[in-house]
Amino acid sequence: MKKKDKVNINSISGSMVSMGHDGSNVSEGYGAYQSQEQIIVPDTKSQDFEIGKSIEATDGHHIVSHPTSYADTMLHLFRGNIGSGLLAMGDAFKNGGIVFATISTVLLGIICVHAQHLLLNCSEEMYRQTKRDKPPGFAETVALVFANGPTRLRPLASTMRVLVNTFLCITQLGFCCVYIVFIANNIKMICDQYNIHIDLSIHMIIVVVPVLLSCMVRNLKYLTPFSTIANLLMAIGVSVVVYEAAQDLPPVETRVYMASWQSLPLYFGTAVYAFEGIGLVLPLKNEMRKPELFQKPFGVLNVGMVVVGCIFITVGFLGYLKWGDDVTGSLTLNLKPGHILSNVVQGLIAIAMLFTYPLQFYVPICITWPRLRKRYANTSPVIKELGYRSILVLLTFILAESIPQLGLFISLVGAISSTALALVFPPLIELVYKSQTSKGIPIVILMKNIVIISLGLFIFVTGTYESIASIVRAFQL
Repeated sequence: MKKKDKVNINSISGSMVSMGHDGSNVSEGYGAYQSQEQIIVPDTKSQDFEIGKSIEATDGHHIVSHPTSYADTMLHLFRGNIGSGLLAMGDAFKNGGIVFATISTVLLGIICVHAQHLLLNCSEEMYRQTKRDKPPGFAETVALVFANGPTRLRPLASTMRVLVNTFLCITQLGFCCVYIVFIANNIKMICDQYNIHIDLSIHMIIVVVPVLLSCMVRNLKYLTPFSTIANLLMAIGVSVVVYEAAQDLPPVETRVYMASWQSLPLYFGTAVYAFEGIGLVLPLKNEMRKPELFQKPFGVLNVGMVVVGCIFITVGFLGYLKWGDDVTGSLTLNLKPGHILSNVVQGLIAIAMLFTYPLQFYVPICITWPRLRKRYANTSPVIKELGYRSILVLLTFILAESIPQLGLFISLVGAISSTALALVFPPLIELVYKSQTSKGIPIVILMKNIVIISLGLFIFVTGTYESIASIVRAFQL
């Protein structure tokens, strides 16, 4: 048997690249199965990006045999943050207002990046304190902070790990649901242009067939070329969409500056969905040739997220300014009907999402299957794993069929899970860590983190409520 190597999943998502169930521990459990081969992006510059080929230096510092450069890491950061969430930013600006959404997206981006820095700092500190063989991932960092925190909080360590992994599963399965709706909507638009009028639910049934087949591939190395193709198709599609949105723009005065209070939670849910790439930062930093460059003022994280934030604002602003209240949950659906270019773009991005689905789907599998295998799959483990994969795919299909409103679905996923991962856990673990230091928690840090956590909880509650309420209203029409 080959040595167990960590699986590197490089993929486009709503807002993240997922590498292992917590960013570090794929090889601990699921790596023992057929999906143990490393996923390596097959282009020249990206072939250094390998997870799992790590060794311990003589001074005890964690190093990797094929580290990534500053440019490599920046490229992966872009790939991980630009996806379906980007194409939904027009709908987000509609729910926020063209002025309010622009300002709020800047502030929200700053807060999300700050939260990512908090997670990175805590991970580095736990790595130093516990003298582990490799830096911990997201879930493990949260668990270690609580395990080494105040005595009364230590029993919560395992619970916090489970919570983080649960939200990661919800996020990833939510992405998968969005992909099904996204693909079906775009295919329907193409078919309608050729007078092939089929109900959206039928398109979803058709879409789930290739999705189900692709998810039966247990060795992820065979999906590597599809990841690269998906990235290329997405880049082409987004470029065309932005170009089309920038043509013949109406005056800014024709758009609402600030939307109603009722729709603002939908804006926040979608915006957080787009920005929630916190599961990406730890693996990227840990695999850099010079990891200290990741968090510097002009490091990969800050520079990369400034560029990503500018792209989000540009796409959202132009999308809403161009199409106004008619803007949809994916800007591809607003392209001129009947044009060959529109059909090509819709097809390209639909294919990109189809290729991305099995890569995003791997994360909940590697979180949940190992324990289920130990309990229920002592015999015929391969058949039972394939059955379990089929059940999860069908679950995402059922949810997609139940909530076919793409924009509302994205906002719901963002409100439920993305806010917890991006805005609640990072400031929470910083407070727990700081409480154990000799100086305690400085009042400025306490107030700042309370504000961030409160914002996360506010978006969680109001976004979830308004998304569900809007979905109910949509079905009543």
